Amino acid sequence: MQEPIEPGYMVFVADGDVGVGAVREVHADSRELVVNIENGGDFTLPAKAIRDVHEGKVILDMEHLPPAMRQALKHPHDAEDPDYEATDAQDETPGQ
Repeated sequence: MQEPIEPGYMVFVADGDVGVGAVREVHADSRELVVNIENGGDFTLPAKAIRDVHEGKVILDMEHLPPAMRQALKHPHDAEDPDYEATDAQDETPGQ
């Protein structure tokens, strides 16, 4: 049995891959959810488009995704700055 999906869960094309978006809304009554794909926008998905859910991750079933979403998933990270590097917050604390 899959765990319940909650807003904020990360969305993945495959387990172990880099996340491509996040769940924005869950509509239990219609068995649909709205996900935001990075660099692609919001998409409403039926429950059958979800392959697995675990540890706050939603894994998509590519065969059940709308064509526009499949297209968006080809370039989810294109808008990212390739020179950006996250730093440890403790390294940025003055006086530490």
